[in-house]
Amino acid sequence: MKFTIYQSSRQGPRPYNQDRLAYSYSKDALLLVLADGMGGHRHGEVAAQLAVKTLTDAFQRLAVPALNSPAKFLTDHIQQVHDMIESLTQTQDLLESPRTTIVAAVIQRGYLYCAHVGDSRLYHFRNGHLLFRTEDHSVVQSLYKKGLISKADMATHPYKNKIYNCLGGETPPQIDLSNRMELMEGDTILLCTDGIWGVVDDQQIKDIVHAYRDITDATNKLLDSAEFASDDHGDNMSAIGLQWGDRAESPITISTQLMPLGETTTIINPVTHLVEGGNAANDLSDDDIENTIAEIQAALIRTQQKIGF
Repeated sequence: MKFTIYQSSRQGPRPYNQDRLAYSYSKDALLLVLADGMGGHRHGEVAAQLAVKTLTDAFQRLAVPALNSPAKFLTDHIQQVHDMIESLTQTQDLLESPRTTIVAAVIQRGYLYCAHVGDSRLYHFRNGHLLFRTEDHSVVQSLYKKGLISKADMATHPYKNKIYNCLGGETPPQIDLSNRMELMEGDTILLCTDGIWGVVDDQQIKDIVHAYRDITDATNKLLDSAEFASDDHGDNMSAIGLQWGDRAESPITISTQLMPLGETTTIINPVTHLVEGGNAANDLSDDDIENTIAEIQAALIRTQQKIGF
């Protein structure tokens, strides 16, 4: 495999950043995962970090050097995140369950597999054209599909930020698995949160991606545009941009040709908190989050051992 990839996240006007994102690759497979902790619920960043860590840990364990079934990997481990959030809520006696959206993709043997829950999106571009975009699990998307509102109404509808499907919710998540798509030389894949697409429309996103040959420049320009367009009520902004193949040479282009079969590399985007006067109320530190995740994982392993899994 040969690809160029870049990821970044900005806090925006929010008091702290609840987005989490990462990518991981082996010789023959690549995982991209992005989660947007839901700010209307306490500890959304815990759910988001749990989502990213669960998928990257599983990928490192199973992609040696390829996954047996990329589609099953995505659906099984996204469901596992939801189950782990439920376990967290019970063991920590939380007043409400942490919640997060997720969009994740696996590229293997030249094919793209994608699954998502909520309204974090994946875009697939080729030669300046949008080939595919995930469909949001949102109230306005549902109203539009039923013919109750127009496309123009969606951007200004009072429920435009309401979603009906997430990880950690009261009902089991609806995991939307897209049809696999064959990648071609020069294709661009973009994963982003609603902090970007909510203020930069699809046409603008397409124009920015097409205008820059370097995926780093394109992703940063997209984040700049979202930050400029955001007001005081804006959201965290996060994106992972990937260009497939040899077409664009860059200092950060990755080739896995000589990578050992059992080796994986994982890059988790660092999160910086710019909170005036200290941590936001009720926010957990990164160490608290990591310790909580470790406790949940250890408890799940013990449970699996008891029932013979």
